[in-house]
Amino acid sequence: MTDEKTNPRKPEADLEDMVASSDTGARKPLGAPGKLLVGVAAAWSLFQLWIASPLPYIFRIGVFNATEARSIHLAFAMFLAFMAYPALKRSPRDRIPLQDWLLALVGAFCAAYIFLFYAELSDRPGSPILRDVIVGVVGIVVLLEATRRALGPPLAIVASIFILYSLFGPYMPGILAHRGVSLYGLVNHQWLTAQGVFGIALGVSTSFVFLFVLFGALLDKAGAGNYFIKVAFSLLGHYKGGPAKAAVVASGMTGLISGSSIANTVTTGTFTIPMMKRVGFSAEKAGAVEVSSSVNGQIMPPVMGAAAFLMVEYVGIPYVEVIRHAFLPAVISYIALIYIVHLEALKADMKGLPSSNPVRPLLNKVIGFLTGLILLMALSFAVYYGLGWLKPVLGDATPWVVGVGLAAIYVGLLKLGSYYPELELDDPTSKVVTLPRTKPTVMVGLHYILPVIVLVWCLMVERLSPGLSAFWATVFMIFIMITQRPITAFFRGRSRIVADIKEGFLDLWDGLVAGARNMIGIGIATATAGIVVGAVSQTGVGLVLADVVEILAMGNLMLILLLTAVLSLILGMGLPTTANYIVVSALMAPVIVMLGQQNGLIVPLIAVHLFVFYFGIMADVTPPVGLASFAAAAVSGGDPLRTGFQAFYYSLRTAALPFLFIFNTDLLLIDVGWLQGIVIFIIATIAMLIFAAGTQGYLLVRSRWYESILLLLVAFTLFRPGYWMDRIHDPYQSIPPAEFAQALGQVEDGSQLRVQIAGEDAFGDPMTTYLLVPVPRGDTAEERMERLGMELWVDGDQATVDFVEFGSLAADIGFDFDQEIIEVLAPVDRWAKEWMWIPGFLLFGLVVLLQRRRKLQQPSSTAHAA
Repeated sequence: MTDEKTNPRKPEADLEDMVASSDTGARKPLGAPGKLLVGVAAAWSLFQLWIASPLPYIFRIGVFNATEARSIHLAFAMFLAFMAYPALKRSPRDRIPLQDWLLALVGAFCAAYIFLFYAELSDRPGSPILRDVIVGVVGIVVLLEATRRALGPPLAIVASIFILYSLFGPYMPGILAHRGVSLYGLVNHQWLTAQGVFGIALGVSTSFVFLFVLFGALLDKAGAGNYFIKVAFSLLGHYKGGPAKAAVVASGMTGLISGSSIANTVTTGTFTIPMMKRVGFSAEKAGAVEVSSSVNGQIMPPVMGAAAFLMVEYVGIPYVEVIRHAFLPAVISYIALIYIVHLEALKADMKGLPSSNPVRPLLNKVIGFLTGLILLMALSFAVYYGLGWLKPVLGDATPWVVGVGLAAIYVGLLKLGSYYPELELDDPTSKVVTLPRTKPTVMVGLHYILPVIVLVWCLMVERLSPGLSAFWATVFMIFIMITQRPITAFFRGRSRIVADIKEGFLDLWDGLVAGARNMIGIGIATATAGIVVGAVSQTGVGLVLADVVEILAMGNLMLILLLTAVLSLILGMGLPTTANYIVVSALMAPVIVMLGQQNGLIVPLIAVHLFVFYFGIMADVTPPVGLASFAAAAVSGGDPLRTGFQAFYYSLRTAALPFLFIFNTDLLLIDVGWLQGIVIFIIATIAMLIFAAGTQGYLLVRSRWYESILLLLVAFTLFRPGYWMDRIHDPYQSIPPAEFAQALGQVEDGSQLRVQIAGEDAFGDPMTTYLLVPVPRGDTAEERMERLGMELWVDGDQATVDFVEFGSLAADIGFDFDQEIIEVLAPVDRWAKEWMWIPGFLLFGLVVLLQRRRKLQQPSSTAHAA
């Protein structure tokens, strides 16, 4: 306590050091080296903006292909890693030792080797000379050291194990043995091709991730972070447990800015955690709420964590589709966390903070909300269809007209904001905290929403690539940073244009530097994780792992999913989310899909990758090493382990969702129409709230043990009604293999057959699996078989694939010559699975009646204290 009184800045300094050591690098050198560090960081940001823009193709200068861009990207990351991250805890922070200068230059040269000698390497593909091997070996060793500094030892150790496994394959025991890889072969695969270090992961970091991180850094430097926190508190701070609810919403909005769980926790937590403690939350629970909401920022579209961009390449779908599939689970997860906070407030009979808003009748509030909603919908409708009409009329001039219109809206919003007081940074530890009024708070920063709208518009409507969408949003953000101060000053009657423009450029410079420093760890992580991916492709260890997992799980898909979840959590204790996702998805995603097919469950690849992504994020929460929990405990003054366990308890909803959407892909809006999607959203939200009540042991009053079990059963029924309907009525009828063609002719267009086949896999090993056969259009069985592109040889009750047309639907599905059809399952007419929601709601009604009766029998204070 004495230390804190004599040096009140110490805890804040410790927090900054924690974030820096994990995200941006803890070293802040003085003098010329410090200027060089920030100069190189800013140059990296400018380079990334250049290659993302159309300018290289307009001026025909500075055009780099994908491999060259990745090489330069990693060179920047390697140089900055040794400049910004000290070797040891006792290493100097205010200067850069000579050996770090040497490592930075060597690492940058080795990373840039492909760019510098690209033409020469292209003339001898797959034939490295001694110089190539020396550069590759030194580069891998220096990369592992950069990884140890920026991300800790675990990822460096994992990558080293895979390198050793590649080299010493013949000496491995039993099933793990392989023919081995020579040193020349290893270096060629890992360092000189796009299969290892310079593979897909680093490519996504170069093309997409950097720009989104830079966009977030600029948005934060412009003042959007403070704006989001203020808006959340003005809207929710006065409700029961209001600061905690505001913390959830603020962290969700800050998730747009920060892809780092730890930075998000500290950014919003320094303000929200003291406020939560003020209304009655313990230090551990306040920290846990902040951790749970901050960690979930990575799953919140449209700007998700870096791993979400890797899915674009690994799954082979546009980023818009990733957003669509991730949207529903993310939203219901946040809604459930707000409800969990509400239950905590009810249990402890907490109050909110005093509101500054004038008292308004409920009817006025409802009318105001509906009016705003209708105006927003009308504006969206006008913009969407207005631009749709303008584009054919204006042709090539459309971007210029839209740009001018956007600038006019921006100036108009600044003019509107100038009628209200400017936002100030409050001290949450002061004795008197007044919640800001909602209307002035919202109005003064509406222009911060425009870059996000530009980003979403480019992604969702114009269907531009994620990189180009982020580029245009970032360009608009740069325009805002430079102009918002002088324009606002002009509208407020102040005349300091030169000073305001200078401050805008300083903010821009800080944002460029912050964006690059935030990317050091991600760039290094994606490069090092590429070693693991390269080793998997070079040694075939993925197939070995599939056999090992199948033996361990005894072919049970649920056990395989549990093993994958545990592996993600264990690796996540030491690996950042992005690297964790790359490693686990490379090893386990194909295994889950393959074993799912063998068990008769066709699991979409996006569902498996989101499963791995969710548990990679959970690792930031999970004790004993959840770094976000340590950051929150540093703010709250609570115990880090107890904070971690409480945060994990709050995050059970996030852990349950991946299992649910593997078995019920409706939650990912796969093959779901608009109306059905709205119904699923409503039911899934209710189910998640009931799940939260079940895990928290509180609904109207404290739940008895059997009521909690019933609530969890209700939640399961609402989430996966098909489980119970399948027990009542089998969804498929078995048809003899010889009658495959007849079955194809009898079922409705657009339905699907499940076909079990036996044959050989690509390596000649025996294989039995299920294929999902969409029924093609056609009036007869013969016509549909022709459209399918397959012929069968029928001998008695047996049916064998006799011919598969190249490039046909059958070939795409996975049929091949000489496969034997074991079983044909055709869909049957039965009640829709959604009918099972009715008994689920009846059971929920029973629990509500039981608790309501108990609540009426108790005094109000007793009920709350229970």
